[in-house]
Amino acid sequence: MSSAYFEGEPNAGAGHTLGLYVHVPFCARRCDYCAFASWTDLHHLSVAYTDACLTQLYRAYDEGLGPAATVFFGGGTPSQLPGDELARLLGGVRRQEGAEVTVECNPEDVTVALLRTYATAGVTRISLGVQSLAPHVLASLGRRHSPDTVPRAVAAIGEVGFRSFNVDLIYGARGETDDDWAATLEGVLGLDPPPPHVSAYALQPEPGTALWRDPDRHPDDDVQARRYETADGVLEAAGLPWYEISNWSRQGHECRHNQNYWRQGEYLGVGGAAHSHLTGRRFWNIRTPERYMAAIAAGHSAVAGEERLEPDQRLLEALELAVRTREGVDTAALADDEALMGLVDRDTGRAVLSLRGRLLGNEVACRLRVPVRTA
Repeated sequence: MSSAYFEGEPNAGAGHTLGLYVHVPFCARRCDYCAFASWTDLHHLSVAYTDACLTQLYRAYDEGLGPAATVFFGGGTPSQLPGDELARLLGGVRRQEGAEVTVECNPEDVTVALLRTYATAGVTRISLGVQSLAPHVLASLGRRHSPDTVPRAVAAIGEVGFRSFNVDLIYGARGETDDDWAATLEGVLGLDPPPPHVSAYALQPEPGTALWRDPDRHPDDDVQARRYETADGVLEAAGLPWYEISNWSRQGHECRHNQNYWRQGEYLGVGGAAHSHLTGRRFWNIRTPERYMAAIAAGHSAVAGEERLEPDQRLLEALELAVRTREGVDTAALADDEALMGLVDRDTGRAVLSLRGRLLGNEVACRLRVPVRTA
C-alpha cells in the first residue's frame, strides 16, 4: 500500500474546497449509543497524540496538500483535549482566508476560558452535543450532563462572541415522549442566544454498543418518523429551514465542512480512525490511538485501508449524497416512478425530497440512476 496521500496531481490551489477532519478520541464516558473510535482512559496521551497528528499533517503538506477551507474537530469529544493542545494543533493547520473551523463540545466541558482559547486560536464555530433537555432521556442515552448545563454553555458561546454555533439533538430514546421532544425543541430555540443551526438525528442502535445489546431500548420507526415531522415543523416555523435531511439552519450558518462531504469534495482525515478522500482515493487511518501514534513515530504510513470507486460508482454515490440535500438531484436521475409519488418534488427542475420523502430517503436513493451521457 502506498504511503503517499496523493496519487496523481493534487489540487493545492487556494480556491480549492478542501476539508480537514481531526479526530480526537478522548471521552469522559462512553455514551450508550456511541460506536465511534473513542476511549475514556487515554487522556494521558493528549500531548503525544497532538504531536502525532501534527506530524501526519506536516507530511501531507510536504506531499502537496493545500490550505483547508474548512476544519472540523470531531470525536470522541474534542473538548476533552486540553484547550492549549487543540490550539497548538490548529496552529499547525494551513487555512484559507475565511476558513470555517468547528469544534465539537459537550455542554459540561464548556467554559468561557476554554472558548476564549479556541477563539484566539482561530475557531469560528462550536457544535454543542445537547441531545435532549429531558433528564430521563439523557440518562437513557448514557449522557453525563444535565439540562441546566446547556444554557450556561450557550451563554458562554454568546459571551465569547462566536457568530455561529450548532446544537445537536437525538430523538427516539426509550422513555422519551412526544411532549419531551417538543419541550426539547422549544427549549433549544429559547436559548440565549438562540442557535442558528440545529441538527437532529434518529437514534440508531449500532453493533457493539450498549444500546445494541438491549433490544428493549431500540427505537420505534413510527415514533421516530413522528418526531422528525415535529422537528421539521417547529424548526421551519422558527426560521431554520432544512438543508440536509438531519440539518436545519438560518441562511449563512450551514456547516460548510459537512456540505463539502455531501458534495463529494476532498478532505484529509488526521488522527486515529480518521477517513480521507483525495484525488479519487478513499483511505482511513489505524483505529487505536497507540497504534496510530506508533506508526507515525516510526515514520510509517498511518493508513490502514483504502478503496477506489469506478467512475459510474462515483457518479451514483454523488447522487446518493446530493439527494439528501435541499439542492436535490437532476430530474433525469429519478424516473417518473409511481413509487416516488409524493416523495419527490420536481417543481423547480430538480428532484428534491418532500417531507415524506425525507422519511423514506433510502427508498428514494434505491431508485437513483446515473443519467445516460450524450455526445
